[in-house]
Amino acid sequence: MDFTPSEASADLAALTRRILADKVTHDPHGTGGFDAPLWTALGQAGVLDAALPSSLGGGGFGLLEQCAVLTEIGRAVAAVPYLTSITMAASALAEFGTPQLIDRWVLPVLRGERVLAVALAGFTAADGRVSGTRSAVAFGAFAHGFLVAASDEVFLVDASAPGVTVRPQQTTDHADAALLELTDVPGVSLGDIGEWLRLRGTAGVCAQQLGVVERALELTAAYAAERRQFDHVIGGFQAVRQRLADAYVDVEAVRLTSLQAAWRLASGLPSAEAVATAKFWAAEAGHRVAHTTVHVHGGVGIDVDHVVHRYFVAAKRLEFLLGPATSQLLALGEELAADA
Repeated sequence: MDFTPSEASADLAALTRRILADKVTHDPHGTGGFDAPLWTALGQAGVLDAALPSSLGGGGFGLLEQCAVLTEIGRAVAAVPYLTSITMAASALAEFGTPQLIDRWVLPVLRGERVLAVALAGFTAADGRVSGTRSAVAFGAFAHGFLVAASDEVFLVDASAPGVTVRPQQTTDHADAALLELTDVPGVSLGDIGEWLRLRGTAGVCAQQLGVVERALELTAAYAAERRQFDHVIGGFQAVRQRLADAYVDVEAVRLTSLQAAWRLASGLPSAEAVATAKFWAAEAGHRVAHTTVHVHGGVGIDVDHVVHRYFVAAKRLEFLLGPATSQLLALGEELAADA
Protein backbone atom coordinates (compact mmCIF):
# COMPACT_ATOMS: atom_id res chain seq x y z
CA MET A 1 0.00 0.00 0.00
CA ASP A 2 0.97 3.63 -0.48
CA PHE A 3 1.26 5.39 2.89
CA THR A 4 1.29 8.86 1.33
CA PRO A 5 -1.85 10.74 2.49
CA SER A 6 -4.27 11.60 -0.29
CA GLU A 7 -4.74 15.23 -1.25
CA ALA A 8 -8.19 15.16 0.32
CA SER A 9 -6.81 13.80 3.61
CA ALA A 10 -4.05 16.39 3.70
CA ASP A 11 -6.43 19.28 2.96
CA LEU A 12 -9.00 18.11 5.51
CA ALA A 13 -6.29 17.66 8.14
CA ALA A 14 -4.90 21.15 7.45
CA LEU A 15 -8.37 22.72 7.74
CA THR A 16 -9.04 20.84 10.97
CA ARG A 17 -5.70 21.91 12.45
CA ARG A 18 -6.40 25.59 11.68
CA ILE A 19 -9.84 25.45 13.29
CA LEU A 20 -8.55 23.62 16.36
CA ALA A 21 -5.68 26.06 16.81
CA ASP A 22 -8.15 28.95 16.79
CA LYS A 23 -11.15 27.48 18.63
CA VAL A 24 -10.09 24.69 20.99
CA THR A 25 -10.64 25.17 24.73
CA HIS A 26 -9.86 22.92 27.67
CA ASP A 27 -11.93 22.34 30.79
CA PRO A 28 -10.20 21.95 34.17
CA HIS A 29 -8.99 18.42 34.85
CA GLY A 30 -11.84 16.07 35.70
CA THR A 31 -14.63 18.35 34.50
CA GLY A 32 -16.53 19.02 31.27
CA GLY A 33 -15.29 17.04 28.32
CA PHE A 34 -17.39 18.41 25.47
CA ASP A 35 -16.35 21.59 23.67
CA ALA A 36 -19.76 22.46 22.17
CA PRO A 37 -18.67 25.72 20.42
CA LEU A 38 -15.78 23.86 18.75
CA TRP A 39 -18.12 21.04 17.68
CA THR A 40 -20.43 23.62 16.08
CA ALA A 41 -17.49 25.37 14.40
CA LEU A 42 -16.29 22.08 12.88
CA GLY A 43 -19.81 21.49 11.57
CA GLN A 44 -20.08 24.96 10.07
CA ALA A 45 -16.68 24.58 8.37
CA GLY A 46 -17.73 21.32 6.73
CA VAL A 47 -15.25 19.16 8.62
CA LEU A 48 -17.96 16.88 10.03
CA ASP A 49 -19.62 16.09 6.71
CA ALA A 50 -16.59 16.09 4.41
CA ALA A 51 -15.81 12.41 4.92
CA LEU A 52 -19.38 11.16 4.45
CA PRO A 53 -21.07 10.11 1.17
CA SER A 54 -21.83 12.79 -1.39
CA SER A 55 -25.44 11.55 -1.40
CA LEU A 56 -25.72 13.11 2.08
CA GLY A 57 -24.19 16.38 0.95
CA GLY A 58 -20.75 15.32 2.16
CA GLY A 59 -17.42 15.33 0.42
CA GLY A 60 -17.76 11.75 -0.73
CA PHE A 61 -14.66 10.53 1.08
CA GLY A 62 -14.41 7.92 3.82
CA LEU A 63 -12.53 6.31 6.68
CA LEU A 64 -9.05 7.40 5.64
CA GLU A 65 -10.13 11.03 5.61
CA GLN A 66 -11.92 10.58 8.93
CA CYS A 67 -8.73 9.17 10.42
CA ALA A 68 -6.84 12.24 9.20
CA VAL A 69 -9.30 14.42 11.14
CA LEU A 70 -9.03 12.18 14.22
CA THR A 71 -5.24 12.50 14.20
CA GLU A 72 -5.57 16.29 14.33
CA ILE A 73 -8.14 16.01 17.13
CA GLY A 74 -5.65 13.86 19.02
CA ARG A 75 -2.84 16.36 18.49
CA ALA A 76 -5.00 19.10 20.01
CA VAL A 77 -6.57 16.78 22.64
CA ALA A 78 -9.82 18.43 21.59
CA ALA A 79 -12.94 17.45 23.54
CA VAL A 80 -15.19 16.66 20.59
CA PRO A 81 -17.05 13.39 19.87
CA TYR A 82 -15.88 12.92 16.28
CA LEU A 83 -14.97 9.27 16.86
CA THR A 84 -18.33 8.19 18.25
CA SER A 85 -20.60 10.61 16.39
CA ILE A 86 -19.03 10.61 12.92
CA THR A 87 -16.66 7.67 12.41
CA MET A 88 -18.99 5.21 14.13
CA ALA A 89 -22.62 6.32 14.56
CA ALA A 90 -23.25 8.72 11.67
CA SER A 91 -21.30 6.53 9.25
CA ALA A 92 -23.34 3.50 10.32
CA LEU A 93 -26.63 5.36 9.92
CA ALA A 94 -25.56 6.67 6.52
CA GLU A 95 -24.61 3.15 5.42
CA PHE A 96 -27.42 1.09 6.95
CA GLY A 97 -30.17 3.55 7.95
CA THR A 98 -33.27 4.76 6.16
CA PRO A 99 -33.63 8.24 4.64
CA GLN A 100 -35.86 9.15 7.57
CA LEU A 101 -33.18 8.19 10.10
CA ILE A 102 -30.59 10.13 8.15
CA ASP A 103 -32.75 13.27 8.10
CA ARG A 104 -33.55 13.05 11.80
CA TRP A 105 -30.18 11.97 13.20
CA VAL A 106 -27.29 12.26 10.76
CA LEU A 107 -27.84 15.72 9.33
CA PRO A 108 -28.05 17.47 12.74
CA VAL A 109 -24.81 15.71 13.75
CA LEU A 110 -23.10 16.94 10.58
CA ARG A 111 -24.13 20.50 11.45
CA GLY A 112 -22.58 20.12 14.89
CA GLU A 113 -25.96 20.33 16.61
CA ARG A 114 -26.20 16.82 18.06
CA VAL A 115 -24.01 14.13 19.60
CA LEU A 116 -24.29 10.37 19.17
CA ALA A 117 -22.64 7.82 21.45
CA VAL A 118 -21.98 4.10 21.04
CA ALA A 119 -22.16 1.16 23.47
CA LEU A 120 -21.14 -2.21 22.03
CA ALA A 121 -21.90 -4.48 24.99
CA GLY A 122 -24.15 -4.91 28.01
CA PHE A 123 -27.59 -5.06 26.38
CA THR A 124 -30.24 -7.55 25.33
CA ALA A 125 -33.19 -7.13 22.98
CA ALA A 126 -36.56 -8.77 22.51
CA ASP A 127 -39.19 -7.73 19.96
CA GLY A 128 -37.29 -4.54 19.18
CA ARG A 129 -37.10 -3.38 22.80
CA VAL A 130 -33.71 -3.01 24.47
CA SER A 131 -32.67 -3.44 28.10
CA GLY A 132 -29.35 -3.45 29.91
CA THR A 133 -26.60 -1.34 31.43
CA ARG A 134 -23.25 -0.04 30.24
CA SER A 135 -20.80 2.03 32.24
CA ALA A 136 -18.33 4.65 30.99
CA VAL A 137 -19.99 5.24 27.61
CA ALA A 138 -17.75 7.84 25.96
CA PHE A 139 -19.53 11.21 25.47
CA GLY A 140 -22.68 9.59 26.83
CA ALA A 141 -23.28 12.49 29.22
CA PHE A 142 -23.86 14.81 26.25
CA ALA A 143 -25.46 12.37 23.78
CA HIS A 144 -28.85 12.85 22.17
CA GLY A 145 -28.93 9.26 20.91
CA PHE A 146 -27.11 5.95 21.34
CA LEU A 147 -26.18 3.07 19.09
CA VAL A 148 -26.26 -0.04 21.30
CA ALA A 149 -25.35 -3.60 20.40
CA ALA A 150 -27.79 -6.27 21.65
CA SER A 151 -28.66 -9.80 20.56
CA ASP A 152 -26.57 -9.73 17.36
CA GLU A 153 -28.18 -6.47 16.30
CA VAL A 154 -27.37 -2.80 16.70
CA PHE A 155 -30.20 -0.50 17.72
CA LEU A 156 -30.57 3.27 17.62
CA VAL A 157 -32.07 4.54 20.87
CA ASP A 158 -33.32 8.06 21.54
CA ALA A 159 -31.84 9.43 24.78
CA SER A 160 -35.15 11.15 25.56
CA ALA A 161 -37.24 7.97 25.22
CA PRO A 162 -39.04 6.53 28.28
CA GLY A 163 -36.92 3.96 30.05
CA VAL A 164 -33.59 5.62 29.23
CA THR A 165 -31.48 6.75 32.18
CA VAL A 166 -28.18 8.56 31.64
CA ARG A 167 -25.99 9.16 34.67
CA PRO A 168 -22.87 11.31 34.00
CA GLN A 169 -19.58 9.80 35.14
CA GLN A 170 -16.09 11.20 35.66
CA THR A 171 -13.27 9.34 33.94
CA THR A 172 -9.49 9.79 33.90
CA ASP A 173 -9.55 13.29 32.50
CA HIS A 174 -13.12 14.52 31.98
CA ALA A 175 -16.73 14.09 33.06
CA ASP A 176 -18.10 13.27 29.60
CA ALA A 177 -18.84 9.57 30.13
CA ALA A 178 -22.12 8.11 31.33
CA LEU A 179 -23.72 5.09 32.89
CA LEU A 180 -26.40 4.17 30.35
CA GLU A 181 -29.37 2.19 31.66
CA LEU A 182 -32.12 0.99 29.31
CA THR A 183 -35.35 -0.61 30.50
CA ASP A 184 -37.53 -2.03 27.74
CA VAL A 185 -36.71 0.89 25.43
CA PRO A 186 -37.92 0.82 21.80
CA GLY A 187 -35.00 0.79 19.39
CA VAL A 188 -34.57 0.99 15.63
CA SER A 189 -32.58 -1.97 14.32
CA LEU A 190 -29.70 -1.36 11.93
CA GLY A 191 -28.96 -5.06 11.57
CA ASP A 192 -25.98 -7.16 12.60
CA ILE A 193 -23.34 -4.45 12.26
CA GLY A 194 -21.62 -4.73 15.66
CA GLU A 195 -18.34 -5.97 14.18
CA TRP A 196 -18.49 -3.30 11.46
CA LEU A 197 -18.80 -0.64 14.17
CA ARG A 198 -16.08 -2.17 16.34
CA LEU A 199 -13.52 -2.37 13.55
CA ARG A 200 -14.15 1.20 12.36
CA GLY A 201 -14.17 2.52 15.89
CA THR A 202 -10.93 0.75 16.76
CA ALA A 203 -9.22 2.11 13.65
CA GLY A 204 -10.43 5.57 14.67
CA VAL A 205 -9.05 5.15 18.20
CA CYS A 206 -5.66 4.28 16.70
CA ALA A 207 -5.70 7.36 14.47
CA GLN A 208 -6.57 9.62 17.40
CA GLN A 209 -3.87 8.01 19.55
CA LEU A 210 -1.37 8.72 16.77
CA GLY A 211 -2.10 12.42 17.08
CA VAL A 212 -1.81 12.30 20.88
CA VAL A 213 1.56 10.55 21.01
CA GLU A 214 2.96 12.44 18.03
CA ARG A 215 2.31 15.81 19.64
CA ALA A 216 3.37 14.58 23.09
CA LEU A 217 6.73 13.53 21.66
CA GLU A 218 7.17 16.91 19.94
CA LEU A 219 6.52 18.74 23.22
CA THR A 220 8.86 16.42 25.11
CA ALA A 221 11.71 16.78 22.60
CA ALA A 222 11.35 20.57 22.71
CA TYR A 223 11.44 20.53 26.52
CA ALA A 224 14.52 18.28 26.55
CA ALA A 225 16.28 20.72 24.23
CA GLU A 226 15.82 23.67 26.62
CA ARG A 227 15.66 22.25 30.16
CA ARG A 228 19.06 22.39 31.85
CA GLN A 229 20.51 20.26 34.65
CA PHE A 230 24.14 20.31 35.80
CA ASP A 231 24.69 23.11 33.30
CA HIS A 232 23.68 20.89 30.35
CA VAL A 233 20.43 20.52 28.46
CA ILE A 234 18.86 17.25 29.53
CA GLY A 235 18.46 16.22 25.90
CA GLY A 236 22.22 15.77 25.85
CA PHE A 237 22.14 12.98 28.42
CA GLN A 238 22.34 9.50 26.94
CA ALA A 239 19.43 8.07 28.93
CA VAL A 240 17.11 10.88 27.82
CA ARG A 241 18.20 10.52 24.20
CA GLN A 242 17.46 6.80 24.36
CA ARG A 243 13.98 7.39 25.81
CA LEU A 244 13.19 9.89 23.06
CA ALA A 245 14.55 7.57 20.36
CA ASP A 246 12.41 4.70 21.65
CA ALA A 247 9.38 7.02 21.72
CA TYR A 248 10.03 8.03 18.10
CA VAL A 249 10.05 4.36 17.05
CA ASP A 250 6.80 3.83 18.96
CA VAL A 251 5.10 6.79 17.28
CA GLU A 252 6.11 5.58 13.83
CA ALA A 253 4.85 2.09 14.66
CA VAL A 254 1.47 3.56 15.60
CA ARG A 255 1.47 5.56 12.37
CA LEU A 256 2.31 2.56 10.17
CA THR A 257 -0.12 0.09 11.72
CA SER A 258 -3.02 2.54 12.06
CA LEU A 259 -2.74 3.62 8.43
CA GLN A 260 -2.58 0.00 7.30
CA ALA A 261 -5.68 -0.91 9.31
CA ALA A 262 -7.67 2.07 8.02
CA TRP A 263 -6.58 1.44 4.44
CA ARG A 264 -7.63 -2.21 4.54
CA LEU A 265 -11.00 -1.30 6.03
CA ALA A 266 -11.54 1.47 3.47
CA SER A 267 -10.57 -0.94 0.67
CA GLY A 268 -13.03 -3.60 1.78
CA LEU A 269 -10.27 -6.11 2.55
CA PRO A 270 -10.18 -8.53 5.52
CA SER A 271 -9.07 -6.28 8.36
CA ALA A 272 -9.44 -8.00 11.73
CA GLU A 273 -5.75 -8.88 12.05
CA ALA A 274 -4.59 -5.44 10.91
CA VAL A 275 -6.97 -3.68 13.30
CA ALA A 276 -5.89 -5.83 16.25
CA THR A 277 -2.24 -5.17 15.41
CA ALA A 278 -2.85 -1.43 15.17
CA LYS A 279 -4.74 -1.31 18.46
CA PHE A 280 -1.99 -3.29 20.20
CA TRP A 281 0.54 -0.67 19.13
CA ALA A 282 -1.79 2.20 19.96
CA ALA A 283 -2.23 0.80 23.47
CA GLU A 284 1.30 -0.41 24.20
CA ALA A 285 3.18 2.41 22.49
CA GLY A 286 0.67 4.93 23.80
CA HIS A 287 1.46 3.76 27.34
CA ARG A 288 5.22 4.03 26.80
CA VAL A 289 5.16 7.44 25.11
CA ALA A 290 2.80 8.84 27.75
CA HIS A 291 5.14 7.77 30.53
CA THR A 292 8.20 9.06 28.67
CA THR A 293 6.45 12.42 28.36
CA VAL A 294 5.87 12.59 32.12
CA HIS A 295 9.30 11.26 33.10
CA VAL A 296 11.28 13.64 30.90
CA HIS A 297 9.21 16.62 32.05
CA GLY A 298 9.79 15.67 35.67
CA GLY A 299 7.61 17.36 38.27
CA VAL A 300 5.68 19.53 35.81
CA GLY A 301 4.64 16.39 33.95
CA ILE A 302 2.31 15.38 36.78
CA ASP A 303 0.83 18.85 37.24
CA VAL A 304 -2.78 18.59 36.06
CA ASP A 305 -2.65 22.24 34.96
CA HIS A 306 0.33 21.65 32.65
CA VAL A 307 -0.30 21.00 28.96
CA VAL A 308 1.53 17.65 28.84
CA HIS A 309 -0.72 16.14 31.49
CA ARG A 310 -3.62 16.41 29.02
CA TYR A 311 -1.64 14.23 26.63
CA PHE A 312 -0.83 11.72 29.34
CA VAL A 313 -4.45 11.19 30.37
CA ALA A 314 -5.68 11.23 26.75
CA ALA A 315 -3.18 8.50 25.87
CA LYS A 316 -4.27 6.44 28.87
CA ARG A 317 -7.96 6.78 27.94
CA LEU A 318 -7.31 5.71 24.34
CA GLU A 319 -5.07 2.87 25.51
CA PHE A 320 -8.07 1.09 27.01
CA LEU A 321 -10.89 2.31 24.76
CA LEU A 322 -12.24 -0.67 22.73
CA GLY A 323 -9.70 -3.03 24.25
CA PRO A 324 -6.21 -2.81 25.81
CA ALA A 325 -3.04 -4.43 24.48
CA THR A 326 -3.59 -7.87 25.99
CA SER A 327 -7.07 -8.33 24.55
CA GLN A 328 -5.75 -7.28 21.13
CA LEU A 329 -3.03 -9.92 21.27
CA LEU A 330 -5.61 -12.54 22.23
CA ALA A 331 -7.84 -11.46 19.34
CA LEU A 332 -4.88 -11.50 16.97
CA GLY A 333 -3.93 -14.99 18.15
CA GLU A 334 -7.45 -16.23 17.49
CA GLU A 335 -7.40 -14.75 13.99
CA LEU A 336 -4.03 -16.32 13.18
CA ALA A 337 -5.12 -19.69 14.58
CA ALA A 338 -8.29 -19.58 12.50
CA ASP A 339 -6.26 -18.80 9.38
CA ALA A 340 -3.92 -21.70 10.11
